[in-house]
Amino acid sequence: MTDPSLPSAAEIAAEIRRKSISPREVIQAYLARIDRLNPKLNAFTHIDGEGALKAAEAAEAAVMRGGALGPLHGLPLTVKSSIDIAGWPCEAGTRLRAGHIPACDAPLVSRLKAAGAIILGSTNAPELLMAYETDNLLYGRTNNPWDFERTPGGSSGGEAAAIAAGLSAGGVGSDGGGSIRVPAHFSGICGLKPTPGRVPATGHFPPSLGPFALIGVVGPMARTVEDMEILFQVMAGADEGDTFSAPIRRPRRALGRSAIRKIRIGWFDDDGLVPITEDTRKVIRRVVGDLELDGFHIQPFQPPGLERARELWWNVFGHVGSLLLQKMFSGCKEEPSPLLKEFLAIVAAEPPLTRDALLDAWIERDELRLNLISKMRDIPVLLCPVCSVPAFHHGEREWVLDGRRVRYLDAMSYTQWFNILGNPAAVVPAGSTAEGLPIGVQVVGRPYEEEKVIAVASAVEKVCGGWRRPRLE
Repeated sequence: MTDPSLPSAAEIAAEIRRKSISPREVIQAYLARIDRLNPKLNAFTHIDGEGALKAAEAAEAAVMRGGALGPLHGLPLTVKSSIDIAGWPCEAGTRLRAGHIPACDAPLVSRLKAAGAIILGSTNAPELLMAYETDNLLYGRTNNPWDFERTPGGSSGGEAAAIAAGLSAGGVGSDGGGSIRVPAHFSGICGLKPTPGRVPATGHFPPSLGPFALIGVVGPMARTVEDMEILFQVMAGADEGDTFSAPIRRPRRALGRSAIRKIRIGWFDDDGLVPITEDTRKVIRRVVGDLELDGFHIQPFQPPGLERARELWWNVFGHVGSLLLQKMFSGCKEEPSPLLKEFLAIVAAEPPLTRDALLDAWIERDELRLNLISKMRDIPVLLCPVCSVPAFHHGEREWVLDGRRVRYLDAMSYTQWFNILGNPAAVVPAGSTAEGLPIGVQVVGRPYEEEKVIAVASAVEKVCGGWRRPRLE
């Protein structure tokens, strides 16, 4: 293995088991790469090199002793800075939590460590996770490894940048409106937004409570679908601290080749309201054609009610989120970051959400969800875009596509639907723009059917070639 920081997590784990490379060598390679490249990316908010090397020494001793090793033994991972890690800052990009140190690990972090993972550090996010690009007053701006003048997305932008650049073998993000999937798309990696409750959101800030429990989840991010699946298997499982948690059995490995081809797949490349770039359309249609040639039954299918679902999502994420933010900053000397001020201004320009409107939205959301689940009974997996555009320049806020002006939040609608409706959805790198920027495809399933989503995502990865290495050096 010439460069231990670039193979997949599964390959690194296999090499460690074969004793052809040591956990210490792996961690040293990753720390060296972080030292060299993170100044350009600014992906990390906290790095614990000393702790990682000590953990690597213990992992190496365990390998030499023989016996059973966890599925992530010796693997260097990262975690978004909104998730508790004992003794490390968990600030969610806001000065309101500057210096906040959790006393214990979030359950998903405990599970990763128990499986043998070595946590290298925490990654950057916009203030209180309320933006599709990553910048804040505590740690500054994170850059995309494909083009430093562009964003890696948000809110899991630091995580996506670190993984794409080979500064982490994989990690954990969170997603309330595309915050795993948009950064995965912008940065050219894989990401999974699970069904709410499938992976415990316990220990995440802001907490997934009340209306936010409907839309907010945590999930794995990685360079390959196989790595994403392994992380999901480790992280998933019931936890009493998650209000949506259910006693669902641990996930099994993805379906076999013959079983996958029995899955009927629907697809669409435009919702009729928000156009996409021509490069994105070409990638989606090429993936559809390649899957058909590979033996899949795939047909056009656009779920009904998507625009209404987006409006209901905005009631929760936008209006309810704004109310909570105003409470947090009320009487506080700290000012919101520019990105957060921008979000608050968008909400303030609209009529306020009434109590009756929120109640009606909650009920209508359930009706739309039931209807979608019914429509997906025969077509349980969907393929569609992740976003109207690829990674945009820092601060960019609108685009002209097909002669129509597309605004910032509207461009992200392709992910927002599935937060309010509760569907699991994965992103797989599937192609690139004429400039070489990554384009991902979104794979969506029925609630609690992550295994089907992962299986189809793996098929997409196979026909598309998967992760490509950014030209950073």
